[in-house]
Amino acid sequence: MVLITMLCGALASPDHVQSWSVLALAMLGTVMVVGGANALNMYLERESDKRMKRTRTRPLPSGQLAPRIALAFGLALGFTGTLLLALAVNLITAGLALFALVSYVWVYTPLKRVSPWALHAGAVPGAIPPVLGYTSVTGRLDAAAGALFLILFLWQIPHFLAISIFRQSEYEAAGIRVLPAVKGLNHTLYAVVGYSLLLVVGSLAPLAVGLAGPVYAVVALTSGNVFLIWALIGLRAASPIAWARSLFFASMPYLIALYATIVAVNI
Repeated sequence: MVLITMLCGALASPDHVQSWSVLALAMLGTVMVVGGANALNMYLERESDKRMKRTRTRPLPSGQLAPRIALAFGLALGFTGTLLLALAVNLITAGLALFALVSYVWVYTPLKRVSPWALHAGAVPGAIPPVLGYTSVTGRLDAAAGALFLILFLWQIPHFLAISIFRQSEYEAAGIRVLPAVKGLNHTLYAVVGYSLLLVVGSLAPLAVGLAGPVYAVVALTSGNVFLIWALIGLRAASPIAWARSLFFASMPYLIALYATIVAVNI
């Protein structure tokens, strides 16, 4: 998903791709930085991962890999990826990638045990991939890059809140402060609706900055309203867990539809 959204950011650029080899190196550098961030995240969470069904078989909690090796690997991968972006792409892309790595590993990861607001902190680095694609082509940060960022930032919140509903017991066992555990199910359901509404509004940002036109508006409003209705169904769902799973899976093609349409109208 990181690579797909990054590629969409690059292809949506009004400057168009001038060098496919540079874009390929930008994608490689991004893969390395993201891989490094994931490895460092797993290093920091190796004990709590033992208490979650979906993470207990990872290399560190299962004892397949020594923690010091994972730490060295994560640091080396993140550093090398950032260096590659700086030397082969541009400093803006490298700086954004480094910011994403640092904020994900040393802000979002520890904050998860403190407050459900960690979700918003984690959504910042999580929304940077399409911006990396955009800056790798244009070499600049502007309103269009901000629009691409805003969509992914807002999308992550209902997407993860859905996960936190059907994985609540596992997160609690791992000591992670997700919203359903802190504020309860009803509060979380209304939060999903509220952020889904914000997502519909935020998805129109490409129109405001000239990155898309009427075709995108139709796709964004149609798919956004379907997603919002799906979110509203959760308020009266007989099985909130089954509904949350369905919203989680529906959120992914929704996101792809938005970015794919932005790309299509800019090619």
